[in-house]
Amino acid sequence: MSDRTGSKQNRATLRVRAGAVSTLIASAAVLSASLLAPATGSAVPLGSTESALGTGGLNPALALAYTLAETEAHNVGVPLSITSGYRTYEEQEQLWINGINTYGGPDNARRWVLPPNESSHVAGDAIDVGPISGAQWLQANGNRWGLCRMYENEWWHFELATIPGGVCPAMLPDASWG
Repeated sequence: MSDRTGSKQNRATLRVRAGAVSTLIASAAVLSASLLAPATGSAVPLGSTESALGTGGLNPALALAYTLAETEAHNVGVPLSITSGYRTYEEQEQLWINGINTYGGPDNARRWVLPPNESSHVAGDAIDVGPISGAQWLQANGNRWGLCRMYENEWWHFELATIPGGVCPAMLPDASWG
């Protein structure tokens, strides 16, 4: 089995597990935010969180985890926002076509954009964030809410990939490995 095939199987297993425990993750995200945020005096009261901008259409557990992380980032003075979240099939199809045209074919395009039937954005399971300083903060702190950077070549791409407070999986070189 090649490294790439093994990575794809590991990612598929991780996504199945993440889907099966999304309710647990959402509950744990609220609990972890309440327990971990007091270091800055910014605990989010249970049940009072409004969703952050850009979370519409996302998996509810991802939307909650990101909302809690964004609130904490802003509380400590770090700018953080979603630049792209849920995408329709049609939006992702257009990005895929543009990627093929930009990068000279599907194999090169897959490093940066996936077809709609493979995109975690279409499933509501991924967010792209900015600015760079916010993404750096999220990479260093996102695991507190289960958020992990997924690809070495995309500093902006995060998914719910561990339980709150858990260890993020190793990043893949690019989207073509997932």
